[in-house]
Amino acid sequence: MASFVFKVIRNAFGIAEHVAPGLCGRAAFELFCRTPNPRSLTAGEQRAVDQAARFMAEARRHCLTTRKGRITVFDFKPQGGTRPLGTILVLHGWRSRTEYMKSVIEGFRDAGYRVVSLDLPGHGQSSGRRLNMALAVDAVRVAGEWFGPFAAVAGHSFGGAVAVNAAVGAVAGIPPLATARLVLISAPSSMPAIFEDFGRFLNLGPRSQLAVAAEVERVTGRRLEDFVGSVQLATVPIPALVIHAPDDREVSADDAKAFARAGDHVRLFWARGLGHRRILFDPEVVSEAVGFVTARPRLARVN
Repeated sequence: MASFVFKVIRNAFGIAEHVAPGLCGRAAFELFCRTPNPRSLTAGEQRAVDQAARFMAEARRHCLTTRKGRITVFDFKPQGGTRPLGTILVLHGWRSRTEYMKSVIEGFRDAGYRVVSLDLPGHGQSSGRRLNMALAVDAVRVAGEWFGPFAAVAGHSFGGAVAVNAAVGAVAGIPPLATARLVLISAPSSMPAIFEDFGRFLNLGPRSQLAVAAEVERVTGRRLEDFVGSVQLATVPIPALVIHAPDDREVSADDAKAFARAGDHVRLFWARGLGHRRILFDPEVVSEAVGFVTARPRLARVN
């Protein structure tokens, strides 16, 4: 049944290319922004949330207002009650939430940092059922106003792309986020490439794809082609650590290589054999991230 519905949707978008490409592009963009119901968890997702319950209870919870809704931010003190070395902002990826970033958060807490982690719009305990780069960067803006400046922003997958765009001020009307460093775990570099793949998935034609790009510009105030992380980092030399698995099937290792070519301020660590999600729970990955922020990196450069 699902396969049949998918074929119908693809056929509808293919026909709309010739009849109403503008409407088709707007509909495709809205579909792209639609987030899964955060209350409808798979058995594995529910298990991860349940296992992190005690950990989450250690955080102070804040409900903050953005331009379009409400976000929930979790504030973790350093382990041992010591005076924090600084504050780290942690950002999860698409169809994720703070609970899944537990190992990363614990690593920075153990090193003496205060950690602030937010559930992005449409995820976890934040409101809404939509997420795009403008909504995400605005959420980060609010977190920065309350808890910044940050010693580093650590983001996984889409959260890594958000970290870059927030740090460089990519969304019109939102100033750059104050952060000393970036840690990008399994992060995509090119938003145009993501939308191109999404367009192929939906069977969008060229005029509909242009309409999608117009929606991105309407929402963000920037052209779609401006959202290329490797180019953004090349123009704003914030020290960045890129951590990626060569076997990542969701975000190509080519994205990590592109980031690494942005300049000498970007370093690359290959987390071999860890895929897209297991990478978050690997002790060596956490150690590399913490070591980079505390200026004790042990890094493998791209050849």
